[in-house]
Amino acid sequence: MTTLKVHNIETAPEESKGLLEQSLKQNGMIPGLHGVLAGSPNILEAYQNLHRLFLASSFDKDEKTVVWQTINVEHECHYCVPAHTAIANMMKVDASLSEALRNGTQMPTEKLQVLHDFTLKIVRNRGQVTADDLNTFYEAGYGERQVLEIILGLSQKIISNYTNHIANTPVDAPFQKFAWKKETI
Repeated sequence: MTTLKVHNIETAPEESKGLLEQSLKQNGMIPGLHGVLAGSPNILEAYQNLHRLFLASSFDKDEKTVVWQTINVEHECHYCVPAHTAIANMMKVDASLSEALRNGTQMPTEKLQVLHDFTLKIVRNRGQVTADDLNTFYEAGYGERQVLEIILGLSQKIISNYTNHIANTPVDAPFQKFAWKKETI
């Protein structure tokens, strides 16, 4: 059961209608997350802007997927893990990378593993990383720009992951085949 309303263009606050129309145009549908976020035009606009900005980051498609899914899996987001699996497929990210991220297994390259590990440290330690953490990240070929861009991606994912937890957002039909639940040991 959802605990927050999932809006459509007709039920959304007036200030959210144009943003939902934009979402419909870009996605061919209004993702449930966008429908929930429409309850506050400011957060919907912020989310859409952060998404656009993160897509324009210096990360390639694999790296974007690593940042997004590392955060989604760590936050155990029932909605975003399948949604970003579908997005990764659309971006033509190798399915083995998506599966490694979903299952918490080794990344296919050392550089992606370093990105995954560093992103996890930022999330788990609330940004408190050590000089050694930074040096390992830099030695893998990343720089200060990428540190900041992980924080940009995290900002986007906090909005979506936390909203989906509170709203219990239903997973949209196109994403349902990628349903995910964290395995417990």
